[in-house]
Amino acid sequence: MSAVETIHVDGVWRAAASGAQREVLDPADATVLAEVSEGGSDDTDAAVAAARRAFDGGAGPWPCTPVAERAALLRRVADLLQRDREPLALIESRDTGKTLEEGRVDVDDVTNAFRYFADQILAEGGGRVVDAGSPDVHSVVVHEPVGVCALITPWNYPLLQASWKIAPALAAGNTFVVKPSEVTPLSTVYLMRLLGEAGLPAGVGNLVTGAGDPVGARLTEHPDVDLVSFTGGLASGTKVMQAAAPSVKKVALELGGKNPNVVFADACATEEDFDTAVDQALNAAFIHSGQVCSAGSRLIIEEPVRDRFVAELARRAERIKLGRGTEPGVECGPLVSAQQLVKVEAYVASALAEGAALRCGGKRPEPNAVRPADGYFYAPTVLDLCHGAMTVVREETFGPILTVETFHTEDEAVALANDTEYGLAGAVWTKDAGRARRVAGRLRHGTVWINDYHPYLPQAEWGGFGKSGIGRELGPSGLAEYREAKHVYQNLDPKPVRWFAG
Repeated sequence: MSAVETIHVDGVWRAAASGAQREVLDPADATVLAEVSEGGSDDTDAAVAAARRAFDGGAGPWPCTPVAERAALLRRVADLLQRDREPLALIESRDTGKTLEEGRVDVDDVTNAFRYFADQILAEGGGRVVDAGSPDVHSVVVHEPVGVCALITPWNYPLLQASWKIAPALAAGNTFVVKPSEVTPLSTVYLMRLLGEAGLPAGVGNLVTGAGDPVGARLTEHPDVDLVSFTGGLASGTKVMQAAAPSVKKVALELGGKNPNVVFADACATEEDFDTAVDQALNAAFIHSGQVCSAGSRLIIEEPVRDRFVAELARRAERIKLGRGTEPGVECGPLVSAQQLVKVEAYVASALAEGAALRCGGKRPEPNAVRPADGYFYAPTVLDLCHGAMTVVREETFGPILTVETFHTEDEAVALANDTEYGLAGAVWTKDAGRARRVAGRLRHGTVWINDYHPYLPQAEWGGFGKSGIGRELGPSGLAEYREAKHVYQNLDPKPVRWFAG
């Protein structure tokens, strides 16, 4: 496979029908990392047609493949992911800017997702028997694959998000076309090669590299696509819903969040407690330079500990080691693109204009041996004296920006935490077990951590309330997204009804 043959249709790697190519840039120094095919509508239509044939017909359509065989394929993929853990982690680090260790964690998490969905489908029975009230009726509800799935993934976690969609789609018996972000497509291309090596039949999995318009737009509106699973921004998500509406296809959306990290004073009662809460607040906000949909970008802290907490937070944030993610000792990499860097700068500028106090960061750092001058680096930034009317508090910044809001009562903390149109994730820090359960129960967010931040499990659903999206990934519900329920009612002793006298 040459560098630009990154479109995979019906088991064959090929260049774009138009011959167009795109340069993929290394965010650490803005040099060309790779060239990929720039697919268009013709490539997208060909991929959908291949997926349709693999689902509907042929000698052995994928939906008819026994569950044990589908599970075995997922496990082979998991094994291959571990075999190639280092090269995949390196690709993910170079492509997205994240540290090499974060890339390794991503590969392990992807491996766990493939293994989880293999176990999930093997553990299922033959359907749910429904009591029809008669021994002469056999009634059962079964679940079948939805069909051809369009899987559209974001630039921040390309390998992880592709796998969260591909693994359940294949487990359920679907075929698919995946479109990775044009900014970070390389690990998805690699994953498709592993799927082929694991024995995925031609046409079952297809890949089109290219821009959201035309590739993503065509996938979303295509009449032969039965489901669209999209992860990305709110504006793009609403366009996906609008484009999918005329064909009434299933839609699953994960659209990010503006996530509160609520810290009560009693969570800082001892020096050890204080150290832990500050450390976790840093992790919540600045992992992957804040380019995380569940980033704890809103610190909501009880007034008595606010001054000390913010001062220590800013001191530690200033010491975070920025640089190329593959360099030893680097703790945080660059932003993914020049466009994202400009957006982050604009958010900080607007916050300062609206009255926020800059405690640290707020600028591009000086270049050094591990931080090239042309890289898209931005210093971890803490903005104090923030409030809910500020743009930086209300909008998803997807950058290393932490805002600080203050509360005095439990009710005020909950009100602040829920004062967002999003509802993806949030956390509460307290030593009071009763308060922890109360606050967690009142937070309108799809994931709530108590005295922790960021962990997730493949067995537990991931998704949000409000404008954070529709549907769930991972867990039993993540598999259910890729299925249709069918009721099969069998009369074992049919007789005339005589409704009409005849």
